Amino acid sequence: MLFRSWAQVADPAWPDVARVPDHVGGTHLVITRYALVRQVLTDPATYRPDNALDAVTPMPMTALRVLAGHRFRLPPTLANNSGASHPQIRAIVADALHPARVAAQRPWLTALVRDRVARLGARLDAGEPVDLYADLAADLPLLVLARLVELPDAPVGAVKEFARAALELFWAPLDADRQLALAAEVGRFHRILRDFAATGGGLAAELRAAGHTPDVVVGALFFLLVAGQETTSQFLTLLLHRLAGEPAVRAGLRTGEVAVADVVEEGLRLEPPIVTWRRVAATDTTLGGTPVPAGSSLVLWLGRAGRDPAVVESPDEFRPGQRGSRRHLAFGAGAHRCVGDVLARMEAAVVVAEAAPLLDGVTVVRPPWYPDNLTFRMPDAFVVQRSSGTPG
Repeated sequence: MLFRSWAQVADPAWPDVARVPDHVGGTHLVITRYALVRQVLTDPATYRPDNALDAVTPMPMTALRVLAGHRFRLPPTLANNSGASHPQIRAIVADALHPARVAAQRPWLTALVRDRVARLGARLDAGEPVDLYADLAADLPLLVLARLVELPDAPVGAVKEFARAALELFWAPLDADRQLALAAEVGRFHRILRDFAATGGGLAAELRAAGHTPDVVVGALFFLLVAGQETTSQFLTLLLHRLAGEPAVRAGLRTGEVAVADVVEEGLRLEPPIVTWRRVAATDTTLGGTPVPAGSSLVLWLGRAGRDPAVVESPDEFRPGQRGSRRHLAFGAGAHRCVGDVLARMEAAVVVAEAAPLLDGVTVVRPPWYPDNLTFRMPDAFVVQRSSGTPG
């Protein structure tokens, strides 16, 4: 279950708190209820974020040597920071992603998506298959982020490969050979980040000016390039795939009876790209009647919490605007709530508004496939083709 949790979100057999073994002999407490997940996320004193970025497959010495050769380090910065530096680092990043700055990018993004949709529509009308992940969703969040936060001058493809390699290296069950290959890829790009952190402008310069060490600057950039764009491109793909099977919702979008914002929220609830997140118990405590010894690893099942019948009227149905739809935990909660939630929502709203019509009259030729991963869904493709004789 740990590594394909999205496939079991609707299984009614799960208790509120379950002990689940992992692939290397460890044990985790999987928290499934919305109220308990939220309780953990909003109590950072009892449940610390220190293990949020720990590799779920312990790295062999060979991989650690490769990372060390690139001077790879991930000090506490954002998601894994329970220290006194967190509020200031978070405030600097939040300012870079301020809602007003995000809103200013909407016209540019809308024009870009509209142009891509027109090109893809023409290809569909000509009978060609199109990959809505590769040809539409994959690079959009990175392009927007680059306009908000100055980033290293690297090809888009290289950044995407690094981000996906990082998600696999730290959150997937792996053998030693795969860890070594991923460590080399992540380490090479980390060196680029380190060079940029020393002299780059934008967010890097702001963090340096606030007195943060080069390691902290690199750590913040590392996390942004993974969580700030890769998860959003995953969500755009997940949402489009879901909408392909929801003709009534698409019809409501066409007539205006269904609001784009409600579609985005229902998508976040039912198809979150981050399915689980981790915490570690700082003290002996009890959660939902279950003893939690200090040091316990907690896996917060965000995807299942979004389907809690105590919160949502129709938990397994895609019903935009239904009671409880917006009470999901796709962005977390508390002091570590995702700082880029406004940005992700804006990007998803633009894609839904502009690209949903592409899905009318199409057949899914190749649905997304997701590799084993504790936390992230990583769609590799989403190929559709216009049904013969169906107008666009």
